[in-house]
Amino acid sequence: MKHTGITPKNASLEAIGLEGVASAQWNLPPSTLVKECILNGEGRLADTGALAINTGDFTGRSPKDRFIVSDDKTNSRVDWGDINQSITSEDFGRLLEDTIEYLQGKNVYVRDGAVGADPATRINTRVVSELAYSSLFVHNMFLRFVAADIDGADPEWHVICVPEFESNTERHGCRQGNISAIDFTRKIIIIAGSGYTGEIKKGMFSVMNFELPEVHGVLPMHCSSNTSKDGNVAVFFGLSGTGKTTLSSDPLRNLIGDDEHGWSDNGVFNMEGGCYAKTIDLSEEGEPQIYNAIKYGALLENIGFESDGVTPNYEDDTITPNTRVSYPIDHIPGAVESGMAGHPTDIFFLTCDAFGVLPPISRLDANQAMFHFISGYTAKVAGTEVGVVEPQTVFSACFGAPFLPLAPTEYAEMLGERIEKHGARIWLVNTGWTGGGYGVGSRMKLHYTRAMITAALEGKLVKINMRTDEVFGLHVPNSCPDVPSDVLNPRETWDDKSAYDAAAADLAKRFVTNFSKFNDKATDAMRSGGPRVAVNVN
Repeated sequence: MKHTGITPKNASLEAIGLEGVASAQWNLPPSTLVKECILNGEGRLADTGALAINTGDFTGRSPKDRFIVSDDKTNSRVDWGDINQSITSEDFGRLLEDTIEYLQGKNVYVRDGAVGADPATRINTRVVSELAYSSLFVHNMFLRFVAADIDGADPEWHVICVPEFESNTERHGCRQGNISAIDFTRKIIIIAGSGYTGEIKKGMFSVMNFELPEVHGVLPMHCSSNTSKDGNVAVFFGLSGTGKTTLSSDPLRNLIGDDEHGWSDNGVFNMEGGCYAKTIDLSEEGEPQIYNAIKYGALLENIGFESDGVTPNYEDDTITPNTRVSYPIDHIPGAVESGMAGHPTDIFFLTCDAFGVLPPISRLDANQAMFHFISGYTAKVAGTEVGVVEPQTVFSACFGAPFLPLAPTEYAEMLGERIEKHGARIWLVNTGWTGGGYGVGSRMKLHYTRAMITAALEGKLVKINMRTDEVFGLHVPNSCPDVPSDVLNPRETWDDKSAYDAAAADLAKRFVTNFSKFNDKATDAMRSGGPRVAVNVN
């Protein structure tokens, strides 16, 4: 879908009580929004033609300031806790009232878009923002309507984005001056006090993660996806630093989407109309598709510049290591225009195991897939965050815990059902360390990882003899085209075999300890997919 730059027949903000703005600019084209940003002092043009902006104090999401309204619709369904924090309907009502009052007499930018490429489950969404760059981000990331469709696209949800409005802890029931709050009954999201654009897309992703399973029986997934010329679909799950974007960006395959998807009875579909990629250390050699997508219409966030003030310096993390770019998906050559494809033939769980324990590739059965999906494991290494001086385990349920309103076991059960029904092959891929843990071994060579994924996608690993890992029960191929056989067995790459055994036992214990918090809701099948050794978690 393409932008319209027109005012729809249903151009009204009465549904959210906003009627007293000075002006509302509807569905402006990117060229006008870029001009507005520059005139407003919100950003500047880089030499690539992309608009570069700073998002202010917040250069990433603020999970501790994300709230869901607790009411009859959500009370019994949301998995309440540290991730899904509750706010009362009354507190949200006061927040809505105050943001509406704040916008009175101001100019606002309004954009109509949609989330979800499948028409059967698509949610039409109207975003009201006080800053032009927020509207440009929505244009890039949401599905864009053509002029012929926009008049019939009545919004089901509204998002209000007011970065310069500060919430009040006592009046609004929040923690500090910024808040991202979702009301499933009013069907409104409010993002206040933060200019970080990722809050917009992840807010609606959270909505889809609640609505799709409950209303449509669709599995929402925090993953990237691509397809071959003959329609074989691959899905890549992975947390930051595991190589999800790198490995799914393949010039020999067509990109479906880079971050958010649904898996319905008809197959996989992209929820978005664009990509939101990290740019730290970006190079044309390493990520040619992303590098070349940064052109006019793209939105760069929090990057540094060379001394000329116009040439991006992607190695500069002065503002934040979380530098980003958003762009429409058609900036990627060959991207699947419909955003829809068939059922996945292969699903990859990517992990960066800094302990050097997990095999570089292994096949999982359905029970193991559910266990590792719920676990969502990777590791941080020294230097990635302040205070991290040795490898640390990171477990994020379903590889996207901050965006999951429901219990992770519900999503895992849906995944297991689809694996069994459609016969998808599941692979655990370690892009981390081999020959020892961080500081002793070395990072897995990227060309080995690519070769293993290519072999899996081409079905070359199906007939190869496999061994069963004694600790984790994973099915590990004994050989793989273009990969030395000793690389496939992590224990054999360690000089000190007893050190490997100790590290493997330790990681297994961490898996079991983490999974223990899901035991009450997990099925026997899910629990059986864990490590095959007895682990004392006390």
